[in-house]
Amino acid sequence: MVIDTLGNAAKYFLLHPSFEKAFAWIGSIDFATIEPGKYEIDGDALKGIISDAAGKTAEASVAKFECHNQYIDIQVCIRGVETIGWKPREKCVVENGGYNAEKDVQLYTEQPDMYFQLTDGQFVVFFPNDVHAPMIGEGNIKKIVVKVKI
Repeated sequence: MVIDTLGNAAKYFLLHPSFEKAFAWIGSIDFATIEPGKYEIDGDALKGIISDAAGKTAEASVAKFECHNQYIDIQVCIRGVETIGWKPREKCVVENGGYNAEKDVQLYTEQPDMYFQLTDGQFVVFFPNDVHAPMIGEGNIKKIVVKVKI
């Protein structure tokens, strides 16, 4: 997992060949006007998702404590304060159903080891070993998720 601000994104370009393109797309967006929805960035290699939704309780988010096998998530907070739960996958032992290949999601019945917050212009990168519970907060949270094919 990586947590930082968009101003430091270039430091992480070497972590994956598509990160530079992903962060360039994020940098090209007008955060104030972009509409929620799915955006094609580079075919199956990079996909963007914009959401603007009410924050959830920790209990509701942890009920879908998730990780992915085929994609890395770059999650950027555009507006609001988002709390996210995290735990390393190797510490998760109780699966909540099997792996869903169509949605690239594995759920766990676990509790996060830690919580952290993102605010405007901060991002987190979740690799397949990062189990996460996003969208915890009050009020609406507007965010970007870029799915980066491994």
